[in-house]
Amino acid sequence: MSLFKAREWWSCSIGQQEEFDHGCLCVSNIDNSTSGQDKIIIGSFAGLLRVFLPQPCQPGTTYKPNDLLLEHQLEQAILQITSGRFVSGTEMVCLAVLHPQKLAVYRFTGTLGVVEQGNEYQLNLMYEHNLQRMACNMTRGPFGHVKGKDFICVQSMDGFLAFFEQESFTSGRLLPKFLLPGPICYNSRTDSFITVSSQRFLESYRYEALAVSTDESNTLVQTGDQWNTQTRKTLSAEWTLNIGEQALDVRVAAFDQAPTCVLVLGERHLFYVQEGGKLSCMRKLESSPSCFLPYASVQEGTVQILVGTHDKSLLVFCDDQLQWVARLSHVPISACIGTFRDLRGIVVTISDEGHLQCSYLGTNPDSFKAPRMENRDVNFAEMEAELKELHKVIKTSTNTKDIVPKKCKDDLVLTTTIISTLDATHVAAGDGDEEMLPSVTVKVTLESEQPVHHVKLMLSVPVPLTLSTDQFSFYYIDPGKPMSVDFAVLLKEDFAPADLDGMAIVTYSTPSDLPKVVESSFSLPLLLVCQAVLTTNSTGNKITIDTNKPSVHLGSLFEEFVKGDKSELANAISFQLPDGSSVTVLASKTSQRYRVQSVRFENLCLVTVELYQRLVNHFHKRGIADFTCSFAGPLPLDDYFKIIDIHFELRQLAEHFMELLTKQAVEFRAIQRCLLTRFKDKNPASVQGLDFLLEKTYAQMMELSESAQANQRSLVRARVALEAGGQLLLLLLQLSHDLTSSTTGILRAALLPMLEDSQQLGWEETVETAVSHLLSTSLAEPNQDRPPCSVTKLTIPRETTGLKKSLRLMCERLSKKCNLNLTVADCADARSCQGTPSTR
Repeated sequence: MSLFKAREWWSCSIGQQEEFDHGCLCVSNIDNSTSGQDKIIIGSFAGLLRVFLPQPCQPGTTYKPNDLLLEHQLEQAILQITSGRFVSGTEMVCLAVLHPQKLAVYRFTGTLGVVEQGNEYQLNLMYEHNLQRMACNMTRGPFGHVKGKDFICVQSMDGFLAFFEQESFTSGRLLPKFLLPGPICYNSRTDSFITVSSQRFLESYRYEALAVSTDESNTLVQTGDQWNTQTRKTLSAEWTLNIGEQALDVRVAAFDQAPTCVLVLGERHLFYVQEGGKLSCMRKLESSPSCFLPYASVQEGTVQILVGTHDKSLLVFCDDQLQWVARLSHVPISACIGTFRDLRGIVVTISDEGHLQCSYLGTNPDSFKAPRMENRDVNFAEMEAELKELHKVIKTSTNTKDIVPKKCKDDLVLTTTIISTLDATHVAAGDGDEEMLPSVTVKVTLESEQPVHHVKLMLSVPVPLTLSTDQFSFYYIDPGKPMSVDFAVLLKEDFAPADLDGMAIVTYSTPSDLPKVVESSFSLPLLLVCQAVLTTNSTGNKITIDTNKPSVHLGSLFEEFVKGDKSELANAISFQLPDGSSVTVLASKTSQRYRVQSVRFENLCLVTVELYQRLVNHFHKRGIADFTCSFAGPLPLDDYFKIIDIHFELRQLAEHFMELLTKQAVEFRAIQRCLLTRFKDKNPASVQGLDFLLEKTYAQMMELSESAQANQRSLVRARVALEAGGQLLLLLLQLSHDLTSSTTGILRAALLPMLEDSQQLGWEETVETAVSHLLSTSLAEPNQDRPPCSVTKLTIPRETTGLKKSLRLMCERLSKKCNLNLTVADCADARSCQGTPSTR
């Protein structure tokens, strides 16, 4: 940061909601005035051309209406402007304006006024060229060492250089190995064009080589009645230099008192290159540059350079030595030097939002005087009392029991509304499939008390549910005007999810550009994933829940599934899941018990959790606060371990498929190399069955890929079953030991990590690490020494024996110590013990 500011001489804010680029500024005596006074020409992407003549009464004066000489609306956006002698038959300075598909040359003239209104200025079109390709930038100069004239070279977006000798188009050439256009300039001493390619090479092309080269190496020439092939020279660079980074601008410093050199402004460096392409020196910039300008120096053999940066600074270099740093009020994207009212060396800068400023480098520092301190006697008793109060405040604010900050009122309110019935018109499956899928509609309403912008709504639902639209964007939300969106949730797979909880997250920015996040969860109806069927005796896995209140009529608990008389579903109801299996709920007539049974263990989770929540809501609505549920049976750990084994085997199988695919890919590339070697021989020999081997190897790769994809689908289904089993085990632990909400949250974070299985990290190693940490901290034995925490890398285990042992031991210790309390030290150790960052 500079101590000094650039002294503002004149400033102006141009237009509203207009954008400007580094080619939009030009300072020149555009009206060919005899006084030699420069004018400022500005062109914007909106097509507005403005000409200013600053005439401040005193330094620091802002814009006055008389300072604007001309404002003209052009048909197309203005990409770049420059001045020169572009009209034949005269050496007067004219203005060249580059549009996306047109190059126009104007003459700016003024007529002396005889009344109070002052002079009159006009913009006359001299000629224009329609471009066949989309233009990017241009450069001008006396191409071919012509005297008294300036020609124009336009570079298009596809690397085509079009040359215009005033009113005539002469030729055009494509740059070799072109990908993206870069900055371009003309060196009048060597009569060459210098540009930077997308390969980060500084390249020089002579004008003569561009004129005689062609895009084809061979050209047909007619001689009499015959056509002969004539070889012509292809375009090649005179010299190249690898600068290693993208270039923002390229300029040629050609002044009388110093040798000519090429200056390149990179993303982090300023390069000094000799005319022959040799790197003279380079200067690393401390901040990101935005523009630069070389100008003549008063010292013999040196070049002065102005560099604008994104931290609103203007750097002055003498060759590669930093001489001065001045602070600006904006980020300059273009800079020029002009003469106004006989003041030479005025620096003209403009920002991308149109803040135009003329300034000079002053030496007046920012004046700040510290306020004078009052002399007073020190009262040590008051200072000691104040110190004690501060110690109390610090102790209260660092209390470990209240480490979570208090939630402030959100500027945006997020409300979700769920339609509990299925849609009348289901959504089709797509891809030509006429199968109709069940769906429900969710309505999200966003309401703000103050204006917010850049609002983005993101939605997520558990696998295998899908969304019709998972993202919504709003540029602006007015206060008091709610915005509502609807989306559908569909079930496309033939298995049920582990839960029915969805999440809506909104990111937005306040009027002070402060980013904020609001989230809200919603529960989908059970009707989306199952339907009521005739009651069946689903033997196999059973869960019995005890309550302290009489059994509730099942028809009143599951009203949406009852189509006829509710008395038919008084004590039993069966639900059919998407895979065809059924789950039966039985209510005892004599005792206060409910039983959920199914053939598959993972199918019990969804209905059991739904039954528990509906029972709690049922008694809560009736004002009964002492309702409790309990589970007295043994925990179904063996059934849970079977699901873990299935998931683990599928993960191992996925790694096996990946190893086989890697080997097949290596063989496939080796066969391809052999075939390519045979085909490149001057006397190609027989392929000797390599084509057959290539075809068989490709078929094996495709077969392995299909098997790997099928295994991946099975792995996703097994992961859903694993989450369902974990949800059910967590609920049974809560009901068995009357766990608190904090303890349940800790166990949920350990047993249900929010991550997707991959080759780097999976469910088994993550859960085993988390459970082992609980066993060594909160669930440790009273006399057990706490082992030191060590950083370990999580890798897929060879077997699940250790994981099962840890889970069983955790359940046994929970029966002795019902609630967990993690201290701040435990949380710190948990983060340091993990080899990979947490995904929650």
